[in-house]
Amino acid sequence: MSTQSNFNTFRQYKSMELLARQLVEGFITGLHKSPYHGFSVEFAEHRNYNEGQSTRHIDWKVFARTDRLFTKQYEEETNLRCLIAIDCSPSMYYPVDDLAKLRFSIHCSSAIAYLLHQQRDAVGLCMFSNTIEEYTPIKSATNHLHKLFGTLERFLENRKQQPRPTHVSKVLHEIAEKTHKRSLIVLFSDMFDSDEDASEIFKALQHLKHNKHEVLLFHVSDHETELAFNFEDRPHEFIDLETKERLRLQPAEIRTRYEAELKTFHHELKLKCNQLKIDFISANAKEDYFHVLQAYLIKRSKMK
Repeated sequence: MSTQSNFNTFRQYKSMELLARQLVEGFITGLHKSPYHGFSVEFAEHRNYNEGQSTRHIDWKVFARTDRLFTKQYEEETNLRCLIAIDCSPSMYYPVDDLAKLRFSIHCSSAIAYLLHQQRDAVGLCMFSNTIEEYTPIKSATNHLHKLFGTLERFLENRKQQPRPTHVSKVLHEIAEKTHKRSLIVLFSDMFDSDEDASEIFKALQHLKHNKHEVLLFHVSDHETELAFNFEDRPHEFIDLETKERLRLQPAEIRTRYEAELKTFHHELKLKCNQLKIDFISANAKEDYFHVLQAYLIKRSKMK
């Protein structure tokens, strides 16, 4: 690898790492001020020793330095394995002016990866569209985390999207087969599939669960325009980001039908996730990351 390439990779991961740290620190501050409880927000290496606990895991070296008793926090916990899967198909590059859906997914993923590393957990990354474009092993090493940050930054900077279909169901089947050990699969996607058959997506999600994986699905969309279809009441030209097909129409003419069909799809998707015991979060790409990180921590706490 050339010196310039090394420098670009370093710059990318440092930029994403800084963002991830800021998101996590802001989240922790907000969480302490919020009414949410039920899971740990302490990411330090030690916990205070409470009278009556076994002395087996007291860190005597820390006691010698501080004259205070702490137990090793993660020694008895089974480390979590997590694969973050991000849909980077053309529909995720909407809106094209700010890439809100993809940017939201990547920023949230960087923060989750940072949290995983802080908790001594292992993380891997899968970027996909109609095929898997990037798949890393699940590791806990610091240099591996840096590689993930560089990859996330690179995909965010790549605005030149070639028209291609999305095959969410096909890719999820592949992920289920490639991820051999039981893991938490954190999925960011709008779940738009070119097959237009929701049952195929449901089968793929079921495949993940059949292989003993836990799944956390962030259904990412721009709620104002994609869910509410809130456009000015004047003629618009709509462009399919995956086929580049263009269509001119008046939003008011199709709004009712559009909302009804999308509501049906969302209801079926959420219902199926509930049946499969998959955590489903409707994520607005234009809102903050608090609820995404909160949902991740709750899911992690249930897997201890």
